[in-house]
Amino acid sequence: METLDDYSQSGGVEAYQAFVAGLEQPESHKNAAWLTTVGNATAAGKRMYRVHVLSRPLTDYLRFELSWGYQRNMTAGEEFFILDTTERDNPIPEAPDFWMFDDRAVGVMAYDATGKYLGSEFVSAEDRLTEFRSYRDTALVHAVPFTEWWAQYGE
Repeated sequence: METLDDYSQSGGVEAYQAFVAGLEQPESHKNAAWLTTVGNATAAGKRMYRVHVLSRPLTDYLRFELSWGYQRNMTAGEEFFILDTTERDNPIPEAPDFWMFDDRAVGVMAYDATGKYLGSEFVSAEDRLTEFRSYRDTALVHAVPFTEWWAQYGE
């Protein structure tokens, strides 16, 4: 689950700067290690997907992430969904950014006001897992596949 409009201080800074400047994608971005991670996981039968809660107009960072990052990661098998809150209320306004692993553990992400990653707290207590499963399930019910959303709103 991604909920922020700007992660520009959390990695990929060189690629983001190139995007904003209208330059070509750096080779380091095109061939990021994440692609191997995703490819290995999906080849092993794992499903890797995320939902991004956002509203339009897109920030520069979201334009970068969706056009360069999501498009690139899809080639390795990662799936993306968009929960667009531009014309409706967010059904999960209290949901933080998190990763869920095999439906058994959750890493709750922490960021500062500039989008800099500060760390994660892992939770595995059943009541907390139920909470995060609910966030995930609600997000997926209200989200649309990225490619469908991008065809309509991509820049």
